[in-house]
Amino acid sequence: MITRSICIDSLDKVQKFVHIMNGFNGRFDLVSGCSAVNAKSVMGIFSLDISRPISLYIYNDEMADPVIRAISSFETAR
Repeated sequence: MITRSICIDSLDKVQKFVHIMNGFNGRFDLVSGCSAVNAKSVMGIFSLDISRPISLYIYNDEMADPVIRAISSFETAR
């Protein structure tokens, strides 16, 4: 499993992020505090506190590099 910290703090960013994630097969979760949601779900993402960075969990290591490249504009420094 690979983890990245991302920032999706607006509606436009959430929509763009979900569009990118739906282009990949596999399981991807966003985690904020004790809550985890499917990274491909707009409604799920809005149940999180998007005012702060969120952790993206990539469960398929083979998909990690293409996903990380695709979401690079959303990544934050840890």
